[in-house]
Amino acid sequence: MTKHELPQKWPQAARGGRADAIYRGIFEAVVEHRLPPGAKLAEEQLGAIFRASRTIVRSALQDLAHDHIVTIERHRGAFVSAPTIADAHDVFFSRKVLESAIAREAAQRIKPADVARLRRMMEEESEALRRGDRQKAIRLSGGFHIAVAAICGEGALTQFLRSLISRSSLVIALYGRGPASECGHDEHVAFLDALAAGDGERAAAAMAEHLDHIVADLALTEREESPVDLAAILHA
Repeated sequence: MTKHELPQKWPQAARGGRADAIYRGIFEAVVEHRLPPGAKLAEEQLGAIFRASRTIVRSALQDLAHDHIVTIERHRGAFVSAPTIADAHDVFFSRKVLESAIAREAAQRIKPADVARLRRMMEEESEALRRGDRQKAIRLSGGFHIAVAAICGEGALTQFLRSLISRSSLVIALYGRGPASECGHDEHVAFLDALAAGDGERAAAAMAEHLDHIVADLALTEREESPVDLAAILHA
């Protein structure tokens, strides 16, 4: 994993080495669509997978719940959050508002080194898609959006976007039905061209259109949960 694939700072830093490993393992599996919404996260099983006590597992799950990746239900335990159709609309509406504003600001701040770094990320994303490496392409796509936000600084907006991107990955995992549900490489190119030209309004419009395309490709109907093999997915 390169520094460009996933954010260097996680939405909420879990405490301790083992707790951090559990947090990262589950977070990556969710963002990469390996661990589906609704999947049961049994403390005892996670403890065996990560060789950690239930106290440590519980700490990591609580941090994941803080970041809306996991839902903890009394007397039932922890599950990967399963966004509703209303949640899906809300998450992408929030991303559209936030990322359009970020685009306008980033267009005024972007430097040639930023453009070069973002183009390298897009090249890696394109190569991953050519190889059929969907998981890496997903990581790079999310990293691209976060890297754009980071041009404006590592403040509250960037941290909020990290949380929204992880939540939108859950939405896509649950409702996505085709390539348009994932971040389109060509749309990233058009967006970056506008940023590089310092055209904030064109960049904002390109980002809004890009997110609208993702939402349009979602099959927003209720889905049934299915069992998963945690040990095979997380293989810690």
